[in-house]
Amino acid sequence: MLLQPDLASQLQWLQELLLWQVQATRASFGALADDPYRGLYIPDAEADLLTMEWPELPLDLVAQRQRLHTTRPERESPAAQSSAPFIHLQQLFGLSNFECDVLLLALAPEIDLRFERLYGYIQDDVGKRRPAVELALRLLCLEPAERIQQRQAFAATSPLLRHQLIAIVEDSQRPSALLGRFIKLDERIVAELLGQPILDPWITPFVSQFQPTDQGSERVHHELQARLQHFIQDHAAGSVVGIQGRPGSGRRALVQTVAADHDRRLLIVDVPLLLECKLSPDEAIGRILREATLRQAALLWDASERLLHDEALSGWRTVLLQRLDSHVGISFLIFEHAWEARGSFSQRRYVRLEMPTLTYAEREQLWRGHLANDGFDDRTCQSLASTFRLGASQIQAAVTMARSLAHWNNGADHQALTLAELFAACRAQSSGRLATLARAITPTYGWDNIVLPADHITQMREICIQVRHRRIVLERWGFDAHFAMGKGVNVLFAGPSGTGKTMAAEIIARDLGLELYKIDLSAMVSKYIGETEKNLDALFTAAREANAILLFDEADSLFGKRSEVKDAQDRYANIEVGYLLQKMEEYDGVIILSTNLRNNMDDAFVRRLHVAIDFPLPEEADRERIWRQVFPPQTPLDADVDIVRLARQFKLTGGNIRNIALLAAFLAAEAGGGVAMSHIIWAIKREYQKIGKLVTATDFGSYLALARR
Repeated sequence: MLLQPDLASQLQWLQELLLWQVQATRASFGALADDPYRGLYIPDAEADLLTMEWPELPLDLVAQRQRLHTTRPERESPAAQSSAPFIHLQQLFGLSNFECDVLLLALAPEIDLRFERLYGYIQDDVGKRRPAVELALRLLCLEPAERIQQRQAFAATSPLLRHQLIAIVEDSQRPSALLGRFIKLDERIVAELLGQPILDPWITPFVSQFQPTDQGSERVHHELQARLQHFIQDHAAGSVVGIQGRPGSGRRALVQTVAADHDRRLLIVDVPLLLECKLSPDEAIGRILREATLRQAALLWDASERLLHDEALSGWRTVLLQRLDSHVGISFLIFEHAWEARGSFSQRRYVRLEMPTLTYAEREQLWRGHLANDGFDDRTCQSLASTFRLGASQIQAAVTMARSLAHWNNGADHQALTLAELFAACRAQSSGRLATLARAITPTYGWDNIVLPADHITQMREICIQVRHRRIVLERWGFDAHFAMGKGVNVLFAGPSGTGKTMAAEIIARDLGLELYKIDLSAMVSKYIGETEKNLDALFTAAREANAILLFDEADSLFGKRSEVKDAQDRYANIEVGYLLQKMEEYDGVIILSTNLRNNMDDAFVRRLHVAIDFPLPEEADRERIWRQVFPPQTPLDADVDIVRLARQFKLTGGNIRNIALLAAFLAAEAGGGVAMSHIIWAIKREYQKIGKLVTATDFGSYLALARR
């Protein structure tokens, strides 16, 4: 093995020191030193020798020992290269010369196995193939007083053990005092001393490296970046920076950008994976901090939310904060909800930064940059920025995903992006936790599918206009500064069941390119005090991340009028309604509420609405349009189907008509022919029975016989 000059000279000195120790052993033990079974048993002569004072060594050996300690290679010599391994470790971890000698003693067998046999001979035990603490003290210290003093190098708080450079190993079969325990050099330190640095294998499952580069850095939070850069410069010796923000807000990108600006290496710790590892908290975190010190890298503790807030992880949290408090380096904690150190860092400064939400202009700037070569006009970038409230990293991920979709849809020869692929990628970035709290509805209806009075259609289109042009009105025209809350769009759809309220919500979602989530009220409301509020908070937090439209069906059950307080139950019910109104006002997205009983809605809620549309029962002309649209073009209709008469005679909602058409089609398929009037009349009868209406001659007229057959 070709060794660095500094290390080669150190090993040469160690060999000479061990040779002296061999000679000293022979001088002390006399003929016993040549016993071929020495180390396997203790003869009587040796026992007698052990009970007496050690014999004086010959003067030439004493002089040789003095010379060896005087001529030890000087690691701190100005002529030595600063990159030499021992100098590097000594500077990084504040090691003494004695502690460096201990590392050399433990490193030797990793380079040449002959040192193992030498250690066994010197330690009078062929099983002791690693240096013991006693050997280190005897070999490296001249005087007994010095040996006692240097025992502190093997204390748990010493740099050698605190930074896990060595381990003090005890023979499980032959327990012994500290002096009899072995010194084992950590594999990562072996690699470092041999000039072959690798990422510690124990931490590779949850730690990755980031190579600083300015390419692709998202530079939108200019002021925040500048403040963070100045903070790092002022506290380069050690500090902890907490970065708070929602997922996708660019927290990680901000740290990577600052690291690139300072040409600083970055180690990224996946905290959820860290918590699943089999290492103890002290060992796992110690190895991570040691790696950061060796590489002189900053640390990014990614996704620290659960570690910082979950009381079940207080053991991990305590170790982390204590170790960071003494770590010489920069650490970044990434979390979502506010967390303060509260005196956890006694010797260093802690600062918390909150990631600001990107403005419409900043989002538009990012979209322009990513789509500069894809042929999209300014209107497209404005629409994407206004519709999807994505963070910088989410926008970058959405563009990457859209290109993959284009490649999948069109093949390798044609990868031009389309607006549909961009919208699909944005929706994918927006999804997440909301899917666990609500049911996603895939919009299938368009403007041509709904039958409503013209003014109602106009109101629905105005809802879409408010969403598309929020950037211009709120930001460019200054309305944002005039409204602290209530910047979202709250819509009420009221009317009898089956009049098209859910269909209208789907149409709006499809027109805007947003996902539609239907809220399960049974999962929101809890009989336990405070649980409903927690559920609602989680819902609106997830919805804000998802950029989705929320649909509260049968909203009167949750947004009902607050009652007079007569008991504790009334008080908490009113608190729930008040809390819900507050969350709605804070939410800056689209909320659609549908109800069959508008009069039951709370007055305070109605005042917070931006749009309210009453869905009437369809008149005859509207029913005729619904009947004509409800059967797909490929459905075979018999000549006796009288659409005009069906619309005139049966006063049904669009939902009723849809159910009737579907059942009639199944009946026709069973009969083996087209959909006939008899199938439709029979289906109408079943719909009447379902909604509790009687089958009478007044409603069915000449079709009564078909309904009663």
